[in-house]
Amino acid sequence: MDKSDITLKSSSITSGKNVSFWVDTTPILSFDTPSHDIQTEVLIIGGGIAGLTTAYKLLKAGKKVTLAEDGFIGSGETGRTTAHLTCALDDRYYFIEKTFGENAAKLAAESHEAAIDEIEKIVTDLNIDCSFKRVNGYLFLHPTDKEERLDKEFQVTQKAGLQTFLLKGVPALVNCEKERCLVFSNQAQFHVLHYLKGLAEAIISLGGIIYTEAHAEDITKEGAKVNGYTFSADHIVVATNTPINDTVTIHTKQHAYRTYVIGGKIPKGQLPYSLWWDTGDQESKWVSQPYHYVRLESYDDNYDLLISGGEDHKTGQADEEGIPETERYERLEAWTRNYFPLLEDISYRWSGQVMEPVDSLGFMGKNPGDDNIYIITGDSGNGMTHTTIGAMIICDTIMGIKNKWQNLYNPSRITLKTAGNFVKEAGNMASQYLDWISRSDLQNTADLSEGEGGVISLGLRKIAVYRDYDKSLKAFSAVCPHLGCIVQWNNDEKSFDCPCHGSRFATDGSVLNGPAESNLNRIDLK
Repeated sequence: MDKSDITLKSSSITSGKNVSFWVDTTPILSFDTPSHDIQTEVLIIGGGIAGLTTAYKLLKAGKKVTLAEDGFIGSGETGRTTAHLTCALDDRYYFIEKTFGENAAKLAAESHEAAIDEIEKIVTDLNIDCSFKRVNGYLFLHPTDKEERLDKEFQVTQKAGLQTFLLKGVPALVNCEKERCLVFSNQAQFHVLHYLKGLAEAIISLGGIIYTEAHAEDITKEGAKVNGYTFSADHIVVATNTPINDTVTIHTKQHAYRTYVIGGKIPKGQLPYSLWWDTGDQESKWVSQPYHYVRLESYDDNYDLLISGGEDHKTGQADEEGIPETERYERLEAWTRNYFPLLEDISYRWSGQVMEPVDSLGFMGKNPGDDNIYIITGDSGNGMTHTTIGAMIICDTIMGIKNKWQNLYNPSRITLKTAGNFVKEAGNMASQYLDWISRSDLQNTADLSEGEGGVISLGLRKIAVYRDYDKSLKAFSAVCPHLGCIVQWNNDEKSFDCPCHGSRFATDGSVLNGPAESNLNRIDLK
């Protein structure tokens, strides 16, 4: 049985039905659950790479740190990444230069290079066995893109100080001998959950406290409620992929996309360890212009694992293109086999959530309007480096040190030059409220088979229903508790997903992803 077919009993392990390679090959990283009120200097909410890196750096700087994770360590989006460590941004450098200026492009490049160096230093200092490797990355044209854009990106990356060069032919890709690509030298890759395991052990050895299965809510400048206990702190860092402390502001500046990943075996030694990306579909209806991204990871003595991702769409809106979530894997596999025909059987399938900022840069620093609440979000396709940059900025800020990248990634910034993208995304979000008056996708609960869900109308109410494998029926209000959108059923990950801001809920109604803090309201159907 494929590992991707495993059905989990608890959403604490991973935020969906499908199990990633990282989760499958790492023991569950659990710690104590909260049992009393606490007082600390820094409270970090979120146990992914953002939270753990921030905790580690602050402990090294001498701060008293407590971290609370809703599930287990890495059970959120960190465990569902593809773990590229790169300064090749999925929004081109020529776009950043045009939007923010030449100096900003240099700072962006410098910050991502520094993040890769920081990760390498942590791996070396802590002797973490996480398969860290320096590799080259290759950016090649999507069929809808133009060669002049590749030349433009080369010119701007050179000005930004990156080690790039143009190459005739894309290494290891079939039928691409005459296709040019832009090479990003000295990139990297690693096993992300093995890295988190090393970080978590270091945090404990430095005197930090980690709680798992610890749900944080009611976040204020004084701290938060965690499993009902009062966690008080001088500084609060919200490192939850998308902020759960903010109701509106940040969620107008970024939008949630679902991205798909497959992993299949390749005979060992047949491909070089590298990163590959195409430039994205320039004709896509989505503002983010989804692209494909590929890398290699060691699997066993005979095989490597080729990990390929793409086929993105806005969360909860797969039906906008008429392509169901499950069909996305088929399309991704066909694309991958076209370039990598040595790919054998697919062993893994999973999806992840990507927060796309409308102006292409992440949000790391003080939450708008707050002096002691910090956020790390807007990671786009560069979550591993963005979160590490965020940890570096926030650690400096708390320690009273001016960080040279903090203005670039300031969450309070307003970028007028990307107003067009803002309007498109805002219009898409607003249109989702029409689901209140549209026909439901399910007419009768009797139509549901085991393991299936949907949304049904009962008078003026919208009800989310799920038929469990024991044939019992579970029902909840289909209204997202964040800002009132109607959730949609995701038959791939077996979750109810909000098409407005990306909140996701498990089949028992419990919240998987913010910005919603609370569960779907349970309903008793007769």
